Amino acid sequence: MPAARLGRAAREAVSGLPREFWWLWTSTLVNRLGAFVATFMALYLTLDRGYSASYAGLVASLHGLGGVVSALAGGVMADRLGRRPTLLVAQSATAVFVALLGFMTHPVAIAGVAFLVGMASNASRPAVQAMMADIVRPEDRVRAFSLNYWAINLGFAVSSAAAGFIAEFSYLAGFLIEAGMTAACALVVFLKVPESRPDAPAERSGAGAGAGISLGTVLRDGRYMAVVGLSFLVALIFQQGSVALPVAMGRAGFSPADYGVAIAVNGVLIVALQIPVTRFIEHRDPRSLLVLSSLLAGYGFGLTAFAGSVGAFMATVCVWTLAEIVNAPTQTGLVVRLSPVHGRGRYQGMYSLSWSVAALVAPLMSGQVIDRFGADWLWGTCAVVGTAAGLGYGLLMRGLRKEDGAGEAEAATGIRAEGAPAPAPEPSA
Repeated sequence: MPAARLGRAAREAVSGLPREFWWLWTSTLVNRLGAFVATFMALYLTLDRGYSASYAGLVASLHGLGGVVSALAGGVMADRLGRRPTLLVAQSATAVFVALLGFMTHPVAIAGVAFLVGMASNASRPAVQAMMADIVRPEDRVRAFSLNYWAINLGFAVSSAAAGFIAEFSYLAGFLIEAGMTAACALVVFLKVPESRPDAPAERSGAGAGAGISLGTVLRDGRYMAVVGLSFLVALIFQQGSVALPVAMGRAGFSPADYGVAIAVNGVLIVALQIPVTRFIEHRDPRSLLVLSSLLAGYGFGLTAFAGSVGAFMATVCVWTLAEIVNAPTQTGLVVRLSPVHGRGRYQGMYSLSWSVAALVAPLMSGQVIDRFGADWLWGTCAVVGTAAGLGYGLLMRGLRKEDGAGEAEAATGIRAEGAPAPAPEPSA
């Protein structure tokens, strides 16, 4: 029966993952369920406070700049201080700064606190990814990252819908509710999530975990930095869904409601398909998946040049959303494979940086291209960038063996989270 098969598929999707993962997953879901401020910030500044659209854009840029700064700092903290302390500091600081932002009235104060919010909120990402890699067995990581990505999108879909209703009642209530839910995330981590940072090797035990790995080590890792560069290219493409697509549709005569209908397909498909698609791709060749997802992303946006109706725009969104569903867990899994066990925080921080920088560059790039050459040129550029990223992944991962990447060394070191079962050793090649 279809219902029985569906139930079996759901059980298989969630089985075998440690308890600590599910508490971390719960923290992520609660955090995204309360992410109201990013949704209504521009409306709050322009409609409620009466500031200009340019000022609202400046505040958004400063928020993104804060994320760029903290991407690397959060990774270093995760390796030096530990995953759990980094999460507690980042989430507690985010709760305080979000609440404070709701009471700011002076434009300089609003801009400054928005920068702090961006910095605090993004600092937790490397720690979350590193902790998941610590506590989940290598063969289950793609599934774990996919479930986490699913929680992020489910939470964002619910919070986006709720943000409008909360804003009609009180913008300040939105700030305070988000601050409260972020504080609840910190409480979940404090009560239920143990530290998972691997113990330092014996020869470096006196120097602290990760003492032999610095940001310079990451920068000198040529293959890994190539992955970061390719991730930046793919991130630039995906950013166009929220940056260039509404502008292009508006210039083509479509209403904001039309854009809302088209982009809603993205969230609906991710929530509906992320888990079943992950079950299909979980044990497949990551090289092929990354090549395919890069091409789908590039040509999905490239096809937007030929869209002339809301239905056609929705169809293009379907194409690049499938690319997003495949790319997100596969890319994160590759990052872990190429990361040394005792440098996961720094490596994850560098990976997060690629997305943060893309979020800053994409609005500038897309605006310039649309203003100077037209939207069709931007969509064509997306197709070219996607093709380049696909070729890059194909060349970079040629000959990448299962045992490549020091991040798979748990079996040799005996590393595990407190209270979690030790993963079974992988057979040596």
